[in-house]
Amino acid sequence: MKKTKVAVIKTSPERVLDDYRRLAKLAGMKEAMDGSATTILKDNISWHLPMPGANSTPWQLEGAVLALKEEGFGEIVAVENKTVVTRPKYGEKQNKYDIVYEKYGIPILYNFEPENMSWVEYTPKSKLRILPKIYPEGLRLPDYFFGKNIVQLPTMKCHIYTTTTGAMKNAFGGLLNVKRHYTHSWIHETLVDLLKIQKEIHSGLFAFMDGTTAGNGPGPRTVIPVKADYILASEDQVAIDAVAAKLMGFNPMDLKYIRLADEEELGNGRPENIELVGDDISGVNLKFHVGDNFASRVGDL
Repeated sequence: MKKTKVAVIKTSPERVLDDYRRLAKLAGMKEAMDGSATTILKDNISWHLPMPGANSTPWQLEGAVLALKEEGFGEIVAVENKTVVTRPKYGEKQNKYDIVYEKYGIPILYNFEPENMSWVEYTPKSKLRILPKIYPEGLRLPDYFFGKNIVQLPTMKCHIYTTTTGAMKNAFGGLLNVKRHYTHSWIHETLVDLLKIQKEIHSGLFAFMDGTTAGNGPGPRTVIPVKADYILASEDQVAIDAVAAKLMGFNPMDLKYIRLADEEELGNGRPENIELVGDDISGVNLKFHVGDNFASRVGDL
């Protein structure tokens, strides 16, 4: 597989919106997606409370919108999901997403509301590792996602089940229904299956990852906020997760979901196969660790 590009910028509050626009250009966002298709923004509400490091940031959201508009992408729509322990409508207000959406006239759809979208049966073209066993009655996906670009908006943080979490994991809530907590035992294989499905159904994939405040410790919700000031972008969902893992102090290829995706050539997980553009991060090691506590084990991912 040829090298793929990940853009990384060390940012500051004064220039973060401009840096997100620059990040998109460095990472080749315009070429990664279909300019004539609708673009879905998939934010990350790990917790409906505004916990730094756990959720997409409003400046990440606004930066992505500004970058998309600057590059000529037309219709932009936000899609949110719920989990057993999160309330998306409450979360979008608590995390100030609603202010950004209102400012730029972006509609919000919910994958759990029948008036917004339906869950339709889908037969993947790719050979899947685990989802057919978890969903023996057949896999169902939200019909609205088909034929559209998607921009994943994860944060840079640790996760009790996968060590780190990022772009690949962010597809989880959008594409699987509330039965998805049954996948916990096979979460790495599930993320690989979901990336295969994304590549089949979407007209383009891209990710902006916010690490302005990164999440150390037993994520995805009960993180220890760490001011890091890094933002990342790539069309390669595996590579951006690999670079983020390395920034946090982990060997990307030690993480099963990254290793499996690399082996199946769904993206590049090996640092030597990733072209880094933007700022020099060669000496960065945040020395994160996952740990565990009771709260992090409760509920759905």
